[in-house]
Formats: sequence, C-alpha cells, structure tokens
Amino acid sequence: MIARGQAAGFWLAAAGLVIALALPLSSEPAAGVAARPLLLAAVLGAALLFALAPLSAVLSSLLGFVAAVLGCAVTLDLLNDGAVAGYASWGYWLIVLGTWLGAALTLTQLAALPATDRTARFLRDLAIPLLFGAFLIYLWEVAVRGFGVSPVLMPAPSSSAKRFAESLPVLKEDFIQTFVRSVLAGYAIGCGAGFLVAVIAHRFGFLKRGLLPLGNFVSALPIVGIAPIMVMWFGFDWPSKAAVVAVMCFFPMLVNTLAGLASAGSIERDLMRSYAARPWQTLIKLNLPAAMPFIFNALKINSTLALIGAIVAEFFGTPVQGIGFRISVEVARMSLDMVWAEIALAAVAGMAFYGIVALAERATTSWHPSYRA
Repeated sequence: MIARGQAAGFWLAAAGLVIALALPLSSEPAAGVAARPLLLAAVLGAALLFALAPLSAVLSSLLGFVAAVLGCAVTLDLLNDGAVAGYASWGYWLIVLGTWLGAALTLTQLAALPATDRTARFLRDLAIPLLFGAFLIYLWEVAVRGFGVSPVLMPAPSSSAKRFAESLPVLKEDFIQTFVRSVLAGYAIGCGAGFLVAVIAHRFGFLKRGLLPLGNFVSALPIVGIAPIMVMWFGFDWPSKAAVVAVMCFFPMLVNTLAGLASAGSIERDLMRSYAARPWQTLIKLNLPAAMPFIFNALKINSTLALIGAIVAEFFGTPVQGIGFRISVEVARMSLDMVWAEIALAAVAGMAFYGIVALAERATTSWHPSYRA
C-alpha cells in the first residue's frame, strides 16, 4: 500500500475520469464518450487502473503508466473530431486533468522505486525525464488544439514534428552551417585560447591580475553588439559566427581554468618543491589534474553558450542557410511550425553536444569524489 496522500490522489484521478463521462465534451453539438464504445472502454479502464494503483506499491507505477497512456490516447483521439478541437468543454478537460494527476503520481512512485543495481538505477533515471518530457509535449498538444490556438501564434507539436520530417534536407544544411562549421570551430578556438592564456596567467601573476578585469569586460559585451562587428571583419560566412562563439567561450574557460589551477593544496605544492620539481612538472603532475573538473565545467558551460552565440550571430548577416537564418526568415513568413522545427534541431544538437562533453568528463575525471557512489 502506498502513502495515504498519493492513494487519495490516484482515487481522485479515477473519480475525475468517471465524472467526465457525464459531462459534455464540447461547446458544440458532439457525441459524448458514452456514445463511443472504444473510448468509453478506454476511459473506464484507465479509471479502474488508477483506482487499483494504490493497492500495490510494486505495481502502482505500471498500473498508473498504462492508465495514463489510455487517458492520453482518448484525449488525442477526441481532437480528431472537428466538434471537439477548438471547442473542448468541461468533460474533455476533466479527462485531461485526471490523466495529468495520475501521470504525475505515477512519476512520483517511479522515482521512489528502490534500484538494486546500477542498470536498474540507470533505466529508472532515464525513464523519468523521458516520460516527463513526453507528457509535457502531450499537454502542449491538447492545450493548443483543444483551445483552438492559431498556428500563427503557437503550432501544435504534431504540426512541428510533421514539418521537421518533411524538411530534413533543409535542416541538414542548416545544421552543418551552424553547428559543424560555426559552433565547433569557435568552440575549439575560444576554449583553446582561454586554456592557454589561463596556464600562462597562472605562471605569471601580473597577467592574472591584468587579464581577469579585461576578460570580465569582454564577457559583458552583448552578442548583438559583437556580431555586426565580426561580420564586418570576417564576412558573412561562418568565420564571423565562429569568431562570436570564440569570444563567448574564452572568458568562462579562462576563469574556470585559473580557479582549477589554483585549487591544488599547499601541502601538495610543498611536496612538489621538496622534490625539486620544475614549474612545468608541477603544472602537468599537480595543477592540471586538480583543474580537470573546473576545465570540464567550463567546457559544459561553453557547449550551450556556443550554440546560442552562433544562432544569434546569424541574425546579423549570413548565407542562405543556418539555424539562425532560417528562424529569422520563417518568423517573417509566420511559418511557426518551421521555426519550432529549427528550435528542436538546435535543442537536440545542444543536448547531444553537452552529453558528449559530460561523457568525456566522466571518463577523464572518474577519480573525482563527485563520481564516487
């Protein structure tokens, strides 16, 4: 038996689904759920599963998940009815509300499940954000279509997904222009320069005192001010965007690397002096290993900053391709589904880039206390 509050939540979700059967689905004339046998069976089945979920702590997540899937399927199927889409009424929204409550409680139960080994813990930690994200997209879909929001203001996720699938060649060209050329080049230049300058500044203290205020000044410069200047200097193609990315990535790498190089303890530094270690030996064997978590922290921060900088820089002059260029053009055309397709592409690329850096950090700094079980 699960906690009393959660059990009451599951029963409330089941009661909401049952009550919805007696309420109108639409403000326009439309057949109710009771007149649709398959949907009626699905709603009653979801209500029954929600009601049974509190009886077993082990099965509550499975029962709640199946019930939430049934509720989502019913509400999405009802949107295919022209009398419901755009005119949804209390009955429809009560089904959505009951499904939402049951799904939220299911995710809570799933997060509380004990993980006996690393594989089970990994699967649980992977399932929770995936299910949570999928349900947010579901709520977006039913809200936009249920309230009849104009696609010019907010397209439904299904519309954006369809446009994404139809525009793969264009998205591929935009990805290559923005990410492969601008982001990767600027990221490598900015992070590499910040790292080298930090190593030199760590060796010579006067550079550190002089560079940090200057770097702080440069990092405070707005992208909208830097981008037009870089376009004038390096032209309209990807080098100007890479220059903007390099400027954005330089300061986070400089500050984090300096902090990491200075993080070695005084006892360790005294030990290296007692061994008569040269400065470069101390750097390689003591300071750099101690700085690795800080360096990877800067790399992860810059992995998102680089993509943002490249996209914004493309608003100020670019060839007829690129994520930023496509967003600005499609917004002018009021083609919001393509804009969201480009945003989805940028989000996936950014998450993948961050994930690669995080995996590299895990492989390189597995000795760090934060990775100990």
